[in-house]
Amino acid sequence: MRGASAFIAFALLAGCDTGLSTLAPAGPVAADIAWLWWVMLAGATLITVLMVVLLVVAFGRPKDTGSRVWTHGMGLWFSLTVLTALLAAGLWVGERIQPRDDDAVVVRAHAFQWGWEFSHEAADGTAVESNDLLHIPVGVPVDVLITSEDVIHSFWVPRLAGKMDAIPGRTNRTRIQADEAGEYDGLCAEFCGLNHAGMRFSVQAHANWPPDLNEAEQ
Repeated sequence: MRGASAFIAFALLAGCDTGLSTLAPAGPVAADIAWLWWVMLAGATLITVLMVVLLVVAFGRPKDTGSRVWTHGMGLWFSLTVLTALLAAGLWVGERIQPRDDDAVVVRAHAFQWGWEFSHEAADGTAVESNDLLHIPVGVPVDVLITSEDVIHSFWVPRLAGKMDAIPGRTNRTRIQADEAGEYDGLCAEFCGLNHAGMRFSVQAHANWPPDLNEAEQ
């Protein structure tokens, strides 16, 4: 019994790493996604409670209950109300996190087995490239143009945004934003081969943009 309890506790604590936690958002896009997660959890909890109540009632004494109460009222309309609210929340969040034509900063992410190449524009307009480290500004929306060299990968920075696939021959766009300067963990969220687990990267959010990388290294 103690062994099982310890295993459950370890498994739960393993999901509390804030570096890759969607429940520790560090930007508005990730905050909207985290809010949707809580809404979905609340909806799932309500429907689960209904199922438990029905199960308890089924094992109790037979009661003369009309179909309007359980079949129509609780079973149909209650469930439809919860599911409709969840659908509306999902559509609202999905619309809010979509990239827009609003002069956002644009950076590029190119995936390959098993790493990432990133680039952004310097002050003089030249491309600055980096491996496994993406540079972005703080406090402004950033659109990431995502491509792939070989197989399908997935760009994901849990504290800044949701997942977006990197597909060979296609350019996908996703929006991220960081509220504070610092470093954020990212990873490939699509199984892409033997070294998939090690295909990680970092996002460095800078207060000054474009950043002076030579000064940062000193």
